[in-house]
Amino acid sequence: MRTPTQKQILSAFRGATKSEIAKVTFPFDFNDVDFDRLEFYGWRDRKIPRRAYLVVEHDDELVALILNRGEAKPRRRAMCAWCRDVELSTDAILYSVRRAGPRGRRGDTIGMLVCEDLGCPKRARKLPPAYHKGTDLDAIRSMQIENMSHRVQTFVAEVLSTDE
Repeated sequence: MRTPTQKQILSAFRGATKSEIAKVTFPFDFNDVDFDRLEFYGWRDRKIPRRAYLVVEHDDELVALILNRGEAKPRRRAMCAWCRDVELSTDAILYSVRRAGPRGRRGDTIGMLVCEDLGCPKRARKLPPAYHKGTDLDAIRSMQIENMSHRVQTFVAEVLSTDE
């Protein structure tokens, strides 16, 4: 992922109001983020506890979305729909996003169970919990990253779709 500036991210928000964008709080370590090792960038807002943000390159342009955390956590431990890490160190929780276009203005949203801290790019790079001697670990890691990236891109495409 190319390294975006805060200004570029703020101008890339889709389906968000001007007042919502004005309240975006960037993490303290934003300037230290290694975007070269990320398929997407996500963070939780430190001032608005139930809000998080997703920034991703989609169709060669930067897209930013506001994620709203569900009120309740799943009753049972859930797997993240994006990284599908089986050894989660954080909970997968429901985040919803307002859809683009007329459906979003009517209040339509899309939800997804994802890692609470949005640390999926790091988790996709982990080695599998068990593997045999001679296993191509780099191929496994590359496949995990590619699959996670595809799932995130599919989610973003669905959010941005204005088809009725």
